[in-house]
Formats: sequence, C-alpha cells, structure tokens
Amino acid sequence: MDLALPDLWFWTVLVFVLTLTWFHVANRSKKRTKLADTTVEERRDGDADVIIVGAGVGGSALVYALAKDGRRVHVIERDMREPERLMGELMQPGGRFMLAKLGLEDCLEGIDEQKATGLALYKDGKEAFLLFPASSLSNVRLEEGTVNSLIEEKGVIKGVTYKTRVGQETTAFAPLTVAEILSYGVGYISKNCRLEEPETVHLIMSKPTFTMMNGGSIKLAEVRCVSEVSPDNVPSISNGDMATYFKKIIAAQIPPKLREIYMKGINDGAKMKVVATKNMWAMLSKKKGVIVLGDAFNMRHPVIASGMMVLLSDILILRSLLKPLSNLSDANKVSEILEYFYNILKPMSATVNTLGSAFSQMLVASTDEAKEALRQGFFDYLCGSGLRKSEVMALLGGMNPQPLSLIRQLFAMTLSSVGQLLSPFPFPLRIWHSVKLLGLALKMLGPHLKAEGVWQMLSPANAAAYRKKIMAANTS
Repeated sequence: MDLALPDLWFWTVLVFVLTLTWFHVANRSKKRTKLADTTVEERRDGDADVIIVGAGVGGSALVYALAKDGRRVHVIERDMREPERLMGELMQPGGRFMLAKLGLEDCLEGIDEQKATGLALYKDGKEAFLLFPASSLSNVRLEEGTVNSLIEEKGVIKGVTYKTRVGQETTAFAPLTVAEILSYGVGYISKNCRLEEPETVHLIMSKPTFTMMNGGSIKLAEVRCVSEVSPDNVPSISNGDMATYFKKIIAAQIPPKLREIYMKGINDGAKMKVVATKNMWAMLSKKKGVIVLGDAFNMRHPVIASGMMVLLSDILILRSLLKPLSNLSDANKVSEILEYFYNILKPMSATVNTLGSAFSQMLVASTDEAKEALRQGFFDYLCGSGLRKSEVMALLGGMNPQPLSLIRQLFAMTLSSVGQLLSPFPFPLRIWHSVKLLGLALKMLGPHLKAEGVWQMLSPANAAAYRKKIMAANTS
C-alpha cells in the first residue's frame, strides 16, 4: 500500500508530461503546415512582395525604397494625371533630409518651385523673421486603377480587388499591402506676380484666423494664398461670398507690401479650392498584412506644412525595419515589426503633431483675454532672441524631432505670456486670467500625451533609436 501512492503520482505525472508533449508537437506541426500553405500560396499568387495603393509622395518614395531593396512591388494609382493642389506642396528642411536618405534628392531638381528658407510672421503691423538652421526600376509594376477593397483570409490581408483603367475588375496578391490616402486644401493662386522675399513663407496673424502666402512656380510667377475659415461659418465660393469675405475682412489685415498680391488673385477671379484641415493621431492598424501610411494614418494641422516630411520619415523607418526580413509572408513577424515601427516614429510624428496643434490654436484670435494673451505671447516669443527662434525653427523644420524640446519651448512661451499678462501689477483679475492661460497650455499638450502615449512620446529610448536609425543613418 505504501508503494501504491508513489506509483500513482508517477503515472499521473508521466501521463501529464506525455499529453503536454503531444499537444506541443501537434501545435508545431500545425504551424509548419500553415507556413507551408502560405509558401505555396505565395508562389501561386506571388506576382509581388508588396502592393502599394496610391502613387502620391509617400507611395512613390516607398516604391523606390522597397524596389532598391530587391522587393517586387505592384503600384495601383487611381489617376496618373498631375494633381491640382494648393496646399501640401511645401517641404520643410527635414523633408529634404529624408529624401536624401532615400536617395531621391534629385526629385527636387528642375521642378520650378520656390525654395523656402524661413518664416515671416505678421501681427498688428509688426513682423518677425525666422530662418531655418541651416523611378524606373525593373521590379516595379505601375498600374492605373481604383482599389475597391482588401482581400482578407483568416484575419490577414492578402491583397486587393481593383478596377483597371479600362474598367475590368481584377485582383492582386502580395504578402504586404500599403495604403496612402491624400488630403486637400483651401485658397487660390495669384498669378503673374512675385513676393519681395520669395524664399520666405509669410504667415499673417489676421483675425479671426491666420493667412499664409508663399511662392509657387518660379517660371509662371505664382503666389499661393490661403486664409483659414472657421468651420462654423464657411462662405459660399459659388455665389461669390468667399471672395467678398476675403476682400472685406481679410485684405485690410494683410501687410501693405503683400496686399496687392493677395488681392490680385481675387480680382482676377482665381479658382478657389476648399481644403479640410483635419487632425488624426497615428493609429496602428489591427489588420495583419496591411500597413496604412499618409493621411489615412496620421494628420495634423497644415499650417506647419509638415505632412510630406513626416510621411518620408515614416517610410525611412519602415524601410529600415523591413529590410532584414526576407519573408514578408510571416504575418506575425511583420506585426511585431509594425508595433516597433509605431513606437519609434513618435519622436518625429508626436513633435510635429503637437507643434501643428499648438500653432493653429495660438494663431486664432479671440475675445477671451487669456486666449488673446497667449496669442500675443506667441508672437512676442518668436520676436525674441536668436536662440529662441533657431530652436523653434529647428522643431518646425524637422531638424530636431524631440518632444521634450518642444514641451520646453511651449512652457517657456506660456510662462512668458503669463509674465506679460501679470505686468505691471498682478491684480486679482490678471491672476485669474493667468491661471486660465496655464490651463489652455495644458489643454494643448494633454490630449497629445494621452493619444500618442506618454512613454512612447517622451521615452529617451525611442528618441535615441530614431536618431540612430534616421538622423544618423547613412544615405542609401
């Protein structure tokens, strides 16, 4: 009887171990079978390693980068014609840097566009000037067509269904699919005229919202003019209300040296375009086998003109992470890479997203004394010392993508505004407005910390990894 209990325990443990071993072997067998099936499917359908939906700035740059790495790429673009755009064509210095890293710097040569070297800020007759511190590959198939839907099997995106240029419904398969969606803008172009400082972007703090003017085509002598309009009251373009609004409300606030150019487009009946200014934080797609980039992935207010720069930064990171991966059919491995991609992009995207939000809010006029004090403080801060200007412009130009540096600048700007609000004597009402002003500053920052992730946004590890992979990387 004394031996019966030990024997029972022995056989129980043995049965448990054998059962566990059987389950382990069975699961491994299933995984091998699944991988083999995937390999067979890839060979059957494998016209491409990657399908890219959209041949805009981001799509085209990613096509080139992946093709240079030896990937077979199938590009499907809805419309091959040159787009008519008003906004989204200004590239910050950081964007030029990203193009150089991708080996695409020659794309900026001979395009007849005005180079931008700085920013001119205007408010109530005063002005401040800020300067920035200093494809044809054989494995790419480019096709004009409209993608209708994604093909999904067992939770993994395997390809797309699309309509060709001649209207034929067809499918394309690849282990990885990338989608890029474009956004649009508001304003008009004044033709046959030139700015006195053509290399400067002119930002006017008009009321109720800002106006921006910058040079366009050099040969055609064009100037792009954009005045933001409140979403609560958008005048009609078709019946002339928008032109009347610009003439009666905005034109008088444009500096005299720019006013004639601003009015020329309106008086010439220039075509006006409407652009939706949207904000959307970067969200990782939960679907395996697909990567979403561009405005479908991350948007910020266009006042800082950083969309192309952030997109090219994302492409550089993605390219470097995918390069060592020989088999893109491994959906789990690709998903792991995408999770890391989502974290490492934060130094650039979170800095630019927060900066765009802060800029757009500080530029809007208000009857609230605290808001107006912050607006005035923003202008005065940028009129200050050279160090302030260079640090802000380095952030704006994408040359110093560090959220902590941005937060320091925002707090310095806020405290400077509070100091002006309390002078010459801190009366109780001024103290109250100062408290409101501090609250406004926190409201600008808080939603971004929450949405972007406090650790992902402020992590020194992410900042160091970004600098190592992007800012200090060798040109491809």
